[in-house]
Parts: sequence; structure tokens; C-alpha cells
Amino acid sequence: MDLQQIKYFLALAKELHFWNTAGKMNITQSALSRHIQALESELGLLLFERNKRNVKLTPAGKFLREKWEIELSELEFIHQFARQIHLGESGTIRIAHPDSISGSLMPDLIARISNAFPKLQVELVQLRYENQQEFLRNYKIDLSVTRDVNTTQGIKSEKIYSDYLSIVVPEDHVYHAIDDLSKETLSRQKFILPIRDEGSSYSDIIQQMFRSFDIVPDDYLYSEFGSTIIALVKKGLGIAILPDSYMYHESPGIRFIRLPFKTDLYINWRADDHNPVLANVLKLVLQ
Repeated sequence: MDLQQIKYFLALAKELHFWNTAGKMNITQSALSRHIQALESELGLLLFERNKRNVKLTPAGKFLREKWEIELSELEFIHQFARQIHLGESGTIRIAHPDSISGSLMPDLIARISNAFPKLQVELVQLRYENQQEFLRNYKIDLSVTRDVNTTQGIKSEKIYSDYLSIVVPEDHVYHAIDDLSKETLSRQKFILPIRDEGSSYSDIIQQMFRSFDIVPDDYLYSEFGSTIIALVKKGLGIAILPDSYMYHESPGIRFIRLPFKTDLYINWRADDHNPVLANVLKLVLQ
């Protein structure tokens, strides 16, 4: 018994006419009869009562028609879903990204993915930098967007965007423009900074900024989430250095002063991953 034999049976059960059914299924009447006989022989029962004038279903045939119609519909759905996965149109993709682009780059990126592949499920997660490469290698995520240059073997990486670092201050702060910044005034500030990761190129850019003013920052508060840092700045607990993409978070009560230091964003993925879903998403991201 195979799937095609069941399709022949269901077609004949609907038409109850061998000649008409054979024409619609694009086979000869004798071939259709052989398939039905083979199916009956394998099942050990009669599916149709036949005479020269009429063809009708037996009680067993009626039962199987009802059951097989449902099963075949479910099977067709499963096959269609598998084809969509194979073509990269369905399934799930897991993307890790920094908090800083939650209100800027990510909404536009997810909109492009959703418009191109409306049946694709997207899971967004936020991880510390040192965990992202591990999650990539262990197939816990499929893509990661980082501000750090990748140094892990087996992970491919391409730059997709650049923004600038900014001094973030409360709106009543004396700093209004970059000309207000100096070694003397910055040395008197308390800084709220991201948790420094060893080997992080993003952390190095922040330290490069401090070196350009020849200061060692008075940093006493740390957080891995920029949104938390912004809330602390707004509360008057210090000032911060953050990517200016946080401006899209629309947080009142603070001011961004752009600095002449760029921070790049990279998309990272497994070099040996041939998942068609991943390939399709990468085409959108990198185009």
C-alpha cells in the first residue's frame, strides 16, 4: 500500500465510476483497477461493490474514505510545511542582538524579514558578548549582531552598520555640546559604564575615548543593559558613554552629545551552517 494507491481509492470513492476516475487521474482504466485490487488484496477486504452498471462503497470502504480523507489532508499539510522549511520560507530563526539597537536597526530588520517570509518565526534574545559565540557554536541561536569583531574560528562575520558613541547626560547637565568636554571637566564626572568584557573591541573603543581626553574615568556603576544605564543617568547618578542608537528609545530627560568615535555592528553566523532559512535571512541582511 502506498500513498498513490490511497489517492486513487479516494478519487474513485468520489466519482464511483472507473472510466471517469481514470481520466481525471491520467491513467488507464485497467491500471486503476489493478491499483484498487492490489489495495484490497493487501488490506484483505473489499472496498467497492462492482457490477456492470454500478460501483459503490462497501461499509469498510466508507469507513476508510472518511479516515483517509482526514489523514491525507494532514499529510499534505505536513509535506507542504516541509517544503517551506526546505525553501527557507518557514521554520524558526533565533537572533541575538545588543540592547542598543532595539529601537533603531532591529525593527527595520525584522520588518524586512517578516515581509519577505511571513510564515517564518523569529525569536529575539539578548546575551552578553562572551555568551554569544558559545550560543552560536551550540546552535542555541542562528545569528548574532555584535559590536565586537569576531575572533572565533568557524564563525563568519560581516559589518552591517556603524553609529557613533555619545556622552549621555541628564537634560539639566552643564554639557550641551562636544566643545564643553575637556580633561578638567570630565575628570570631575562620575561615569556609569557597560560591564567591560575582556577582549571586547567595543570596550576598547570606549577606553580609546577616555585616552583621547587623557583621563581615567571615575566609574563606579556598571550594567550590561544600556536601558538601565540611561535610567541611572536620568536619575542623576552619573553620566554615560553609549552608542547614539539609544536615541531611538525616546527616553525623555536625557541628552546625547555625539562623539567622533564610531562603533561598528557585525552580523555573525556559523560558517558551516547550510540551513536555507539562515541563507535567506542573510541575503536580506547583507543586501
